[in-house]
Amino acid sequence: MRTYDYDFFVMGAGSGGTRAARVAAGHGARVGVAEDTYLGGTCVNVGCVPKKLLTYGAHFAEDFEDAAGYGWTVGDCHHSWARMVANKNIEIERLNGVYEQLIKSAGADIHWGRACLIDRHTVDVGGRRFTAEKILIAVGGWPFVPDFPGSEHAITSNDAFYLPELPKRVLIVGGGYIAVEFAGIFHGLGAKVIQLYRGALFLRGFDDDVRTFLAQEMIKKGIDLRFDAEVQSVTRKDNGTFLVDITNTGTIETDLVMYATGRKPNTADLGHDAAGVALDAHGAVVVDGDWRTNVDNIYAVGDVTNRIQLTPVAIQEGHALADALFHPSGKTVSYDYVPSAVFSNPEIGTVGYTEAEARARYDGVDIYRSTYRPMKYTMSGRDARGLMKLVVARDTQRVVGLHVVGPAAGEMTQGFAVAIKMGATKQDFDATIGIHPTAAEELVTMRTPVPNPEQRARS
Repeated sequence: MRTYDYDFFVMGAGSGGTRAARVAAGHGARVGVAEDTYLGGTCVNVGCVPKKLLTYGAHFAEDFEDAAGYGWTVGDCHHSWARMVANKNIEIERLNGVYEQLIKSAGADIHWGRACLIDRHTVDVGGRRFTAEKILIAVGGWPFVPDFPGSEHAITSNDAFYLPELPKRVLIVGGGYIAVEFAGIFHGLGAKVIQLYRGALFLRGFDDDVRTFLAQEMIKKGIDLRFDAEVQSVTRKDNGTFLVDITNTGTIETDLVMYATGRKPNTADLGHDAAGVALDAHGAVVVDGDWRTNVDNIYAVGDVTNRIQLTPVAIQEGHALADALFHPSGKTVSYDYVPSAVFSNPEIGTVGYTEAEARARYDGVDIYRSTYRPMKYTMSGRDARGLMKLVVARDTQRVVGLHVVGPAAGEMTQGFAVAIKMGATKQDFDATIGIHPTAAEELVTMRTPVPNPEQRARS
């Protein structure tokens, strides 16, 4: 006898929650899904999808300039921010509809409203209560602005996608991938951009060569990078602009202040305490290796667990969990060698260990590194370069890290990630014939390792 309304109730219809709901329903489970904002979650609505679309739009400025070197005569170009945003919204609405159809066609029910745990088997959604044998928390994360004088004047990346017009001057605060991506977007579309970061160099956690190289390329493009600096206060003037007091810099005037200083798990008003679900010090849901919380019928996947905040990871977790609960197959999710990309200008693609991580993990490491001028720019005359880097464990010669900065870095990294995940060695790379002329061939033609840090210091 069934005693619950649902076998599986999913709190959040983002990437991870939607995949889990669809797969569970496909296995015959009775599934309910609650969402209070938008179907598809961060990625579809205010994350990777619209960000990539805006990145495409920003790149056209350089493409038009480069065309002259190839004999094209390009007239005066004018960009309409409002038209781009309107077209972006149409695409996002289409994807919202796709997600709705995916959930419903799988046989799951959608309930609109913020889901709140009442107890370990009961969820409240806008005053309606549903019981479920198993519950999944997949409510994602949300950007935040730290508290300081004038913090109410700052926007986040969520707001940036819906600005009514392009500001002429933008101050971006933050050193993560969202900050560098929006610096490239706003700059490419014609705004004067200052990016501010409190540390000595942005993109903490990425390979140091990648971080340094990207900073140099961004500065060459005209983006004003300011490190070791923090905002003290923001004051709004009568004309609508902002005065920002910055340590080590003084006061600047800007038309927009955007904070991209991180995201927090979206666990406020979740009802975790009522159900006894434990959170860590950062508000993330604590889970074990099977995505189970300390309450054995409640699970969590995706950004709300604050592990690897990537959409494909959340999707894999949701799928594997639904399989494990309703059609066990033994499949799981490996968190080793997860590839990722940063859609900065120039773009970053990376998989595996950084040089520093590899040196801490292995007795010996060989580094292969090359900078190059993308062929596209040889006729256009653009002063832009790319970076290729391989990190190799010396004893096994396994390639344990690959890092690319340059055009299509994400696309080429995805292909190489398969080989690295399978355990490819440097000899495997060397034995692979490159496709000529491509930038990617550089990754299979580098033959001589660079000196180690000690040798570089002595030279």
